[in-house]
Amino acid sequence: MFTGLVEEVGRLQAVTKRGEAMVLHIRAAKVLEGMKIGDSIAVNGVCLTSVSYDSGSFMADVMPETFRHTNLKDLQPGAPVNLERAMAADGRFGGHIVQGHVDGLARIMRRTAQANAVVFEFLAEDPGMAKYMIPRGSVTVDGISLTLARAEEGMFAVSIIPHTLAETALHGKQPGDTVNIECDVLAKYVDHLLAFGSRSATGGSSRISSAFLAEHGFM
Repeated sequence: MFTGLVEEVGRLQAVTKRGEAMVLHIRAAKVLEGMKIGDSIAVNGVCLTSVSYDSGSFMADVMPETFRHTNLKDLQPGAPVNLERAMAADGRFGGHIVQGHVDGLARIMRRTAQANAVVFEFLAEDPGMAKYMIPRGSVTVDGISLTLARAEEGMFAVSIIPHTLAETALHGKQPGDTVNIECDVLAKYVDHLLAFGSRSATGGSSRISSAFLAEHGFM
């Protein structure tokens, strides 16, 4: 599990592609501290596994499923990438619950300066993600835990403070670029329970409904 607080911006040193399989070779520093083979590292919000490392870099495999559903396939050598290690049990929970399981891509439509902030407006490639996005709710953009400023019909916006812009790879993103999006996992679980509806394993009815969740303080 991650929190969406980027620890450092790494640099893609090399990429090897074999069809829809990839190996990423990423230069880093902070995330290498205490690294072991098999450790989970979020790369632009995608949970990958360290398969080898040295004093200045690590390597991670990208399988076809990840290749097809994230923007990792578009990375070129030299590209900056947001990096975060899995959350330590005694760490601070500064962002929100992030799994590193990308739901889909969004395209940057506009980037606008607003006082000391920069507002990014996105269009989700999958309109179905809209149901998980609510104003002031959480969303993960390329591995960054952010608060939704607006959300309507697949379009959504976030406002970025100077520190976040300076300390993540988002500072180089421009209209037309894609980003990995992970919606709030709590919203996805609630939606799944409601979609499961009144069905049960025995074909009977379940007590879980919108009214039930509201009555018990979940909505």
